[in-house]
Amino acid sequence: MLADKQTRSMAIMATRHCLIGCGIGEVLGMVIGTAFDLSNSITILLAVFLAFVFGYSFTFFPLLKSMSRKRAANTALAADTVSITSMELIDNAVIIFIPGALHATLSQFLFWFSLGSSLVVAFIVTVPVNYWLISRGKGHAVVHSGHDHMHHH
Repeated sequence: MLADKQTRSMAIMATRHCLIGCGIGEVLGMVIGTAFDLSNSITILLAVFLAFVFGYSFTFFPLLKSMSRKRAANTALAADTVSITSMELIDNAVIIFIPGALHATLSQFLFWFSLGSSLVVAFIVTVPVNYWLISRGKGHAVVHSGHDHMHHH
């Protein structure tokens, strides 16, 4: 299925990149929510919000070197929205499905295990999503074509 090597490695790179950004936001949100004993829905909203913030930032800030803020913002939105959304949906679904995960505290293995396994599952599912996007010139392909246009002028 993921036949094209270059597209596949770009998809894995894009997903890993998204995973780091999402992961930081997700963990931060879960940690804050759990530490302050916020409700599950607030905790998840916070985690998802922060995942988007960090996910976009990791694409946005490097782009500022080669383009305007507005173009970088549009590129980051185009590149990461589907990928982050896919990752967050799966990530939080896994956490919701693991019994007791949402009630686990920071000192419990279950908390970190469920967070970790949810990110692994999200990664595995999001690679093909990114592959499909990139092979159609969307997703992170936008970032790369953005860089390419820079060199031609």
